[in-house]
Amino acid sequence: MQQKNVPTGIGLGLRSRLMKAIERGEADGEIAFLEISPENHMHRGGSSPARFLKLADRFPIITHSLAMSLGGTGPFDAGYMGEMKRFLDRFGGAWHSDHLCFCGADGRALHDLLPIPFTKVCAQRVADRIREVQDRLGRPMLIENISYYQALGHSEMDEATFVAEVLERADCGLLLDVNNVYVNAKNHDFDPYAWLKTIPLHRVRQLHVAGHERWDETMLIDTHGAEVLPEVQDMMSWVIERIGPTPVLLERDRHIPPLAEMLREVRALDAVYQAAVARHAANRAQA
Repeated sequence: MQQKNVPTGIGLGLRSRLMKAIERGEADGEIAFLEISPENHMHRGGSSPARFLKLADRFPIITHSLAMSLGGTGPFDAGYMGEMKRFLDRFGGAWHSDHLCFCGADGRALHDLLPIPFTKVCAQRVADRIREVQDRLGRPMLIENISYYQALGHSEMDEATFVAEVLERADCGLLLDVNNVYVNAKNHDFDPYAWLKTIPLHRVRQLHVAGHERWDETMLIDTHGAEVLPEVQDMMSWVIERIGPTPVLLERDRHIPPLAEMLREVRALDAVYQAAVARHAANRAQA
């Protein structure tokens, strides 16, 4: 597999609607990597495993989970973790990632990414769980900041400070979703660039960008169902200018257009990305 070197540039999430076109070679030379959720592949039967194997031979693969519930309180499921480790030992790269949230309780999946209290006690508990997962999987973890629409419980700090606290206590990396920062900033009335200046940018290993939709006159919803706004592209550019070449995933989970349209957006994002990489190089040369 081609996975062991970290790819840089713009990648796509592997979605069934896009798979046939990718198999035909329409994404060759257009995308830097494919991001996949192992939960969607670990127990697949039929022709799916063979199709995935062929794509994993052609594209670098980055893995990203949906169901670990790093912010939960119950023990991790040993069977799930064992299956995950076997999958990552075969297809995983330099890291694995999941969300800074909880998504299950009492052994039941809640099918959503839900916020956790921004407290020191919670930060330590989550950091301990991240360290446990890293030990179980035998590889570094990245945590992703989520979009949230209601704070859960009493908070002792703002979200960015909480994220930074967890990163330092767990000594792990960050999968920075700049669209989630933008959506939260609009919904909760804070400056997204102040958020970005609070987190330790040196811990960012990957970015997500996506489009969102307006639910009413007061709230944005992170649907991954629209094109990336220029404001979100600007935030991506701001980060890349400061940290340099990094894998950036274009997420699309609703209203998925044909691959040709997705690739037009990839090329537009890549132009912004490459300009930011050039500024990063120029800044380093002048330092």
